[in-house]
Amino acid sequence: MENFILRLKSHIEHVKKVGEHCSTEETTKQALILPLLDILGFNPYDPTKVLAEFAADFPGVKATERVDYALYCNGQPVMFIEAKPYVANLTNHAPQLSRYFNSSLGVTIGAITNGREWRFFTDLINTNVMDEKPFLTVDFTKSKAEDLIQLAEFKHDNFHAEKLRFFAEENQYIQQFKSVIKRSINEIDLDFVKYVAQQANISRQLNTKFLESIQPFVKQAVEQAISDTVVKGLSSPTIITAQPVEQKQIVIENEEVEKEPDFIVNPDNEKIITTKDEQDLLRIVTELFPDIELDGRDTESYYSILYQNKTNRWLFRYDVNRKRPTIQFNVPVDNSRKVELERAGLEVQNNGQIFIEKPEHIYRMVGILKDSLDYCMSDENFKRASN
Repeated sequence: MENFILRLKSHIEHVKKVGEHCSTEETTKQALILPLLDILGFNPYDPTKVLAEFAADFPGVKATERVDYALYCNGQPVMFIEAKPYVANLTNHAPQLSRYFNSSLGVTIGAITNGREWRFFTDLINTNVMDEKPFLTVDFTKSKAEDLIQLAEFKHDNFHAEKLRFFAEENQYIQQFKSVIKRSINEIDLDFVKYVAQQANISRQLNTKFLESIQPFVKQAVEQAISDTVVKGLSSPTIITAQPVEQKQIVIENEEVEKEPDFIVNPDNEKIITTKDEQDLLRIVTELFPDIELDGRDTESYYSILYQNKTNRWLFRYDVNRKRPTIQFNVPVDNSRKVELERAGLEVQNNGQIFIEKPEHIYRMVGILKDSLDYCMSDENFKRASN
């Protein structure tokens, strides 16, 4: 990733330096677009990865129209790119890209670029119909390389259509939420004032007249809260480098404090070690279902989350004893659940086990997690079959 960031930094400087000289579409392609594709691992000189002037029998598309670039993974086109001159306004050209996108069932990512700005589209609203708004926009003349780390999602060795759809959906929600939050902070409308008053347990009738009277106070409170948060952030110490610690003790103001381990060793069986990831899984699940009695149970083979501490009512089993940790639920991963999981960017094996790279990815499995909990809570599922 460090090398990827360094190459992006170099490309940003390159765009700023030569961009204004790219007056034609062809110059823009050669000087600005193809170099970025190379950074993403799509070798522009390899037609099995980048195919220029891509032509196909697109319904509704003129025979003379061609996609500027089709990017390939594993022999299949995965992304279309429409190129425009450096000075072009991309908004006016999005419909042309949508015609290619809408006519090709196998491609779910489209991009339009003038070499300076890149706009990425998918089909979150209607399947196989390109959304009107991009899920990601980057501008190399206004961004730092560190801000463009999201481009790593489009690298050839990391390209996965369903994972990108999850990324697009996540990004879209975040942008929408940011807009609402910014608008609420800037405008401080009565709905926001009412929400703050309710959360503060103001013992008054929250009618319009009263809300209007406290509106200026809420505005001042918001401004002071933001200011306090900024000051606190600036005053917090920042660790620049971390030196290797040779001893297992940390000295704080001449006092020696024993550093607590991230894992827990079972006193009755030293082979059972509850890792930090396993502890985090229990923490996250109990936070998701705070009113349900859930417990963690560790064994030499796997870590389980139990309902009411009953060994036969396990929601899932987490297995870290392999190169890639997996999680298996007590309900079958049928086709609909598999589609839901893969849409969330998760990899499901044929045996129903799901690769989980870090504990936080359990948030992507809330649907099947709730199904598993419902199964455990139903006594009917655990009655012994009558003879």
